Amino acid sequence: MTTRVLPLSLILLLALGGRGAARAEGPKLPVFVGACYCRAAGELSCTAGLTESECRRRCDEALCDDWFWKERLPCWNWGYGG
Repeated sequence: MTTRVLPLSLILLLALGGRGAARAEGPKLPVFVGACYCRAAGELSCTAGLTESECRRRCDEALCDDWFWKERLPCWNWGYGG
């Protein structure tokens, strides 16, 4: 009887371990980057290529008076031609 229990328990552990790893990863959600605008001391600045959480962290560290993030957009250059 013990010769049957060991292989069956090994198969059961492998099966449960595989499902647990798949559940831990979860679905991959897309991560969007965009333009992060920060207004400090009356001046508006922009940093491109940040996620919303990176933008929030950077603006908290820079002590921005106001900030906003534009998903999937580059920084606007405030004029035409650069």
